[in-house]
Amino acid sequence: VRFSEVLHPPFTHNSGYPAERQKMNPASVLCILLFVAVLDVSAQRKPKKEPQTLSRGWGDEITWVQTYEEGLTKSKKSQKPLMVIHHLEDCPHSQALKKAFLDDPMVQKLAKEDFIMLNLIHETTDKNMAPDGHYVPRVLFVDPSMTVRADIAGKYGNRLYTYEPSDIRILADNMKRAKKLLHTEL
Repeated sequence: VRFSEVLHPPFTHNSGYPAERQKMNPASVLCILLFVAVLDVSAQRKPKKEPQTLSRGWGDEITWVQTYEEGLTKSKKSQKPLMVIHHLEDCPHSQALKKAFLDDPMVQKLAKEDFIMLNLIHETTDKNMAPDGHYVPRVLFVDPSMTVRADIAGKYGNRLYTYEPSDIRILADNMKRAKKLLHTEL
């Protein structure tokens, strides 16, 4: 089929109209094709929530702060502890912990409701945020008085603040502990 035949199909039957009347205007054909294409594209689109850039995949339903300083300010103002996750995008241990963190409903609920959340791919200038060295993943809690909770650690003696995916229950318990101790200290 030639394009000219689409725009001007050959006259095949007598409808009572002159032959000029049966030819479609090229602009009309273009409008119809455009309309059909738009309908097809809009039918394929599904409403999709844009991922929150600050989450970096740790949980888009959680409100994340952008900087350590912002986290400290919001923690003090809201009287919620700050949870800081140090990680690297290309670190397999960080990626594994991120997946476990994201897949655990209790951890996600605690993070969303009871903490000011920050995940960092760069170190802060606060030396207290690396009490036993600079490594990733590393999770620390800071109470609203701006005290780093070095007493809340994971199970490893050589890297106190790291968690493996299999340690997600320990992390959840430490989150509860940070929350609970916060209320008894006030």
